[in-house]
Amino acid sequence: MSPRSTAARLAVVAAAAALSALAVGTPAHAASGDNDADEAYGTYQGRVTARTGLLLRDSPTRGGRVLRSEPYGAIVSIFCKTAGDRVDGNNRWYLLTDGTWAWGSARYIDNIGKAPRWC
Repeated sequence: MSPRSTAARLAVVAAAAALSALAVGTPAHAASGDNDADEAYGTYQGRVTARTGLLLRDSPTRGGRVLRSEPYGAIVSIFCKTAGDRVDGNNRWYLLTDGTWAWGSARYIDNIGKAPRWC
């Protein structure tokens, strides 16, 4: 991976964190069940399909540092998607917002509802 793409991905993570902080501080968003508002702040949902659990990483690469894991069947919140390393032919990765910001391979996360937007 080139330094330029690493810097760009870090910028995406920083922007995602800033938007998340904004969403947390917005009472109208928290009180409403409006799906359009939820999508604007990145609350897409997915279900983990990896039978042995899904390792979540600090970058959208197979070599990224493992931050935590999610068990099979867990429902996760997805902020956005990006292209990264291929996992079983799928190069999409999701930036998850459950507790920590971490990347999970879309190969092992089924969308619930609409597919996430691009980062």
